[in-house]
Amino acid sequence: MIKKIVMTGGGTAGHVTPNIALIPALRAEGYDISYIGSYDGIEKRLIEEQNIPYYGIASGKLRRYFDPKNFSDPFKVLKGYRQSVKLLKHLKPDVVFSKGGFVSVPVVLAARHCRIPAIIHESDLTPGLANRIAIPRATKVCCNFPETLSYLPKEKAVLTGSPIRQDLLSGNADAAFSMCGFTEHTKPVILIIGGSSGARSINTAIRGLLPELIKNYNIIHLCGKGNLSPDLDTVSGYAQFEYANRELADMFALASLVISRAGANAICELLALRKLNILIPLPAAASRGDQILNANSFRAQGFSYVLDEDELANTTLLEAIEHVFQKKDAYWSAMKQSQMGNSIETIIGLINSAAEGSH
Repeated sequence: MIKKIVMTGGGTAGHVTPNIALIPALRAEGYDISYIGSYDGIEKRLIEEQNIPYYGIASGKLRRYFDPKNFSDPFKVLKGYRQSVKLLKHLKPDVVFSKGGFVSVPVVLAARHCRIPAIIHESDLTPGLANRIAIPRATKVCCNFPETLSYLPKEKAVLTGSPIRQDLLSGNADAAFSMCGFTEHTKPVILIIGGSSGARSINTAIRGLLPELIKNYNIIHLCGKGNLSPDLDTVSGYAQFEYANRELADMFALASLVISRAGANAICELLALRKLNILIPLPAAASRGDQILNANSFRAQGFSYVLDEDELANTTLLEAIEHVFQKKDAYWSAMKQSQMGNSIETIIGLINSAAEGSH
């Protein structure tokens, strides 16, 4: 008998990429996969590229602040719920897997109504509002951080880590070296990732430091869409790109150190790859503060060096880089001892148990 799963999650790439990482393993297990997302969210294109049937529903955002849309969005959520019930009755999945985001709320509520087990994955250290609404209706809740367990019902919580795209683990360092046009093989490579839209403060700090950095390091700078600096194209030992897609695995393979924001999926990739890293979390003023909590957890576990954005003075970043290379053995040792091993295997096990229990 064919096993069926409905996946959901969207709003940002972070609510979709772990789902995509699970897809090959689900296919290998023989699952027939469908996806429910918003009509035109980022998840639609990403999932359709995977050749998976995609169903769009109405989705409203639940805000903690005043916004005129607060009056209309609850009706969108209700509409999304009714659509989800109808879809689940039509698709008849054995299990629902949710990566969160507001579009997932009506799907998880509908799964409960249809008596279909739902498994949720919470990326951040403290559950976001969408998952807080969905958790009481879930069968199991997967999480990335030991600290998160205290925010979740004991009988539902499982520390799994985040599913990582397996292609990231098999990059070709020589391919990245050639692509970047580097000439000096002896210099360690620093990879800077500022997120899909880039991070102005990080870009400015790196470029201000460039004359110092290229004395000792080759630099790969993923600076975000529209943030290339043409006058730096000829600087030897510096390669800048708006973003990387398939090339990212090769860049990771080449990098000795990664400087990154502290989004949950990004830092779980660094942990899985055992990459030395410096985290510069998005400040609380520009987010709900989750990146600061994520980064502090990784610092406490000995995986990461953390710099606040307002500490990005040239000397501070240089000192951080030197410190991490000096203490590299301690960082590697901590990462190797991490409990978050094969998260895909763990999550597939939970999905299989839930699917079997639904019959």
